[in-house]
Amino acid sequence: MIPPSPLLLVASGIAGAMLGTVLTACVRDLPAHRKLSWPPRGPSRFFTIETLTAALCAGALWYYGPTMLGLSRVVLGSALIVLFVIDLEHRLLPNVITLPGIAIGFAFSFVTEPGWRSSLIGIALGGGLPFAIAEIYYRVRAVEGVGMGDVKMLAMIGAFLGWPGAIMTLMLASIAGSIVGLAVIVLRRGDLQYAMPFGTFLAVGAALVATLGPPLVEFLRLAQ
Repeated sequence: MIPPSPLLLVASGIAGAMLGTVLTACVRDLPAHRKLSWPPRGPSRFFTIETLTAALCAGALWYYGPTMLGLSRVVLGSALIVLFVIDLEHRLLPNVITLPGIAIGFAFSFVTEPGWRSSLIGIALGGGLPFAIAEIYYRVRAVEGVGMGDVKMLAMIGAFLGWPGAIMTLMLASIAGSIVGLAVIVLRRGDLQYAMPFGTFLAVGAALVATLGPPLVEFLRLAQ
């Protein structure tokens, strides 16, 4: 594949920054159930979101080229950015992001990776596994361990990345969440009932799997 020209990458980054303004409005207004409004105004984190989205769009164009897979990754990445920040700050994963994300990810699967079968299984496993874990946790400890927002978010990730991606994301998020949770307890800033923003860990895990998952799987296959 011929690398995109620097001018095209710059244009993609500018378009990404403009998309970032939409994402900042989502981060600001969705938790308060307000209609989105412009221009987004608030803390410097908004500039960070716009910069990150610009890097996302330029990076997707450079890595995937002008393909449907690249577009799919931009859509997924945009959703992950919004969910990451909102869950970190509000312990909330809005349905207005996750539920349409499931449908959009499945629609993409008909024209690009991972294919509609893997996407459909990913939706089922992504939603089913954390739901089963949450149910078992509730039966054993009589408290909620995983929220339904996490279930819907992982189903969305499964729609975009397929069932292997959903499982890998859940594993990475669980490991990261366990490490951070233990650190919080050791530092005496929480206890076993401390509410971790698991959606934030899912967002980071999904981003890693979307970017490094296929090369990692191929490396493991060749190493066998």
